[in-house]
Amino acid sequence: MTTMNIQEIQELIPNRYPIYFIDKVTEMIPGEHVTAIKNVTINEEFFQGHFPGEPVMPGVLIVESLAQAGSIPLLKMDQFKGQTAYLGGLNKVKFRKKVVPGDVLELKVDIVKLKEYAGIGKGVAYVDGKKVCEVEMTFIIGR
Repeated sequence: MTTMNIQEIQELIPNRYPIYFIDKVTEMIPGEHVTAIKNVTINEEFFQGHFPGEPVMPGVLIVESLAQAGSIPLLKMDQFKGQTAYLGGLNKVKFRKKVVPGDVLELKVDIVKLKEYAGIGKGVAYVDGKKVCEVEMTFIIGR
């Protein structure tokens, strides 16, 4: 297993502020698994409108965080180096709890199926060891 810092992650995935949601990778096995961290802060732009007086991270951005994390073990595979992973589909999305400023999202994605230029990952996001979101994602790999 390997770890990655922000600079290494940004060399791999094209996302940048304000749609960049990975702070570090704590474990990763190419083509198999990733665990990443997203520190949720009040400085995030989306908290200005979602919701005033009760800031809550939008569920779609939790899913985007999982998708960014899930692209990492795919893009670390030799056959996909230098390419981009696009989100091709979502299934079985479930939200369990709110994510608020000060939370640390632990993002775990297992790659469960690989084809020539596609992969399926199962992702779960946790805060304090409690499941906040789960999703099945399809990734399309392209240039």
